[in-house]
Amino acid sequence: MKLILKGHDERYTLEQSLANLFPGELPVYEPIEPGDADWAVVACQEEEDICRVRTELSYRGQTASRSFGCVLEGSPFRREGQRRHAVGACFFLAYQALTGGAPPWGMLTGVRPDKLVTEALAEGKPPEAVRELLERQYYVTPQRASLALETGEAALEASRDLRPRDIAVYIGIPFCPTRCAYCSFVSQSVERSLGKVAPYVEALTAELRAGGRMVQEQNLRVRAAYMGGGTPTTLSAEQLDRVLCTFEEAFGSAWTGEELTVEAGRPDTITAAKLAVLKAHGTDRVSVNPQTMEPHVLEAIGRRHSPGDIEAAMELVRRYGFTQVNMDLIAGLPEDTAEGFRRSLEACLDFGTENLTIHTLALKKGSRILLEGLSIPGPEVVAAMLDFAAPVLRQKGYAPYYLYRQKYMAGSFENVGWTRPGGRCLYNIYIMSELCSILSFGAGGSTKMLDLTGGGERSARIQRVFNPKYPEEYIQRPEKLLSNQEAFAAFYAQVQS
Repeated sequence: MKLILKGHDERYTLEQSLANLFPGELPVYEPIEPGDADWAVVACQEEEDICRVRTELSYRGQTASRSFGCVLEGSPFRREGQRRHAVGACFFLAYQALTGGAPPWGMLTGVRPDKLVTEALAEGKPPEAVRELLERQYYVTPQRASLALETGEAALEASRDLRPRDIAVYIGIPFCPTRCAYCSFVSQSVERSLGKVAPYVEALTAELRAGGRMVQEQNLRVRAAYMGGGTPTTLSAEQLDRVLCTFEEAFGSAWTGEELTVEAGRPDTITAAKLAVLKAHGTDRVSVNPQTMEPHVLEAIGRRHSPGDIEAAMELVRRYGFTQVNMDLIAGLPEDTAEGFRRSLEACLDFGTENLTIHTLALKKGSRILLEGLSIPGPEVVAAMLDFAAPVLRQKGYAPYYLYRQKYMAGSFENVGWTRPGGRCLYNIYIMSELCSILSFGAGGSTKMLDLTGGGERSARIQRVFNPKYPEEYIQRPEKLLSNQEAFAAFYAQVQS
């Protein structure tokens, strides 16, 4: 779609809106020619403290136009946000006039739609006022507004127990038994990269030792640690033990031992020996992630395990006494149906798992779904899956406690973590609600530094550094890992206790 901007340069806002409302359309910045069918002209004019935006939108032969105005007030940072909102809202209203569409999250385009809920509640706004804000100013449906209010309140509660020098740690294991059809993570099949696993563990333990020293020198406190992937349990029991021993020894008293989560993930990687190691290191949360319990859907996504394997893995996990077990399901997988998803959810509930994460399929570049053109359910089927899940989970005593969105999600829906009382995973809340810094280790690790001590807008106090993306590059570039840790140390050297 051709985008013409007049009187402003809010390209990012419009590009995100375009991706949200017109999936598959790419922005083109060229003059509109006679006969062009898909275009938008977004004009912005400011007079003193008034911002006026007008959007003219054409798509597939249909046209519509809308205007939107707002008062600009507060700091320059806040005024910039208000201007962005006006541009996005005006584009959304023109889309709605053109199509009659009502996306579940309205004009919200970000990963964290409940972040503004947490911030509004922290400022003292009552819940009903926040709900009204979502519905009237961002055009969120009542159902999603209620969902965001619940997860936003959970984030606010978690934030109250954080100190300025509290952080969380992520340890990445970028290997899997096989690559799933929907996957776009930086993970490699162990079958094809077995020779890289041992040197990867060597590099990872070296990075953990250096990072642990840095964290102790900066007087930081690790409130939660999360080992993800990939599939961490593709490592042998001995390798898992070595990584976790190194973590405990390197971080010493900086590690509170409060919450350690390991994504056991694929049932075909879970063994008694590995669970014994995790238990010995105080792991209190593990995941057994079927994604589906339908045999033909498992085959379609490239999984080599059966529903029976999942049941056996859950029995083994329970035998070792893990008190918090998470299971993942994905709505919208290839060859799945609303009835099949219902059966999968009911099977997971029968296991009595404490946590259930309901994902919506996101179509990622490089995934087999796109490369091979696999058949996937339409948005209306995905909606039926999610509409079934929420009331059933609530009836069984679960409540939503964190959520996030991804690009190219079926139906523009969301991923939601559900838990029984007392089962919230702090790490999930910390990272999704941006409540504290996340220090990442391993290939593809994304370290986010967040200063909680200053005044003003939180987004102005975030810095990021990234580890090398691929295992081989990660192994070969220890200097990059040290550079990232030096940046982390320098950041906290300026943070007040």
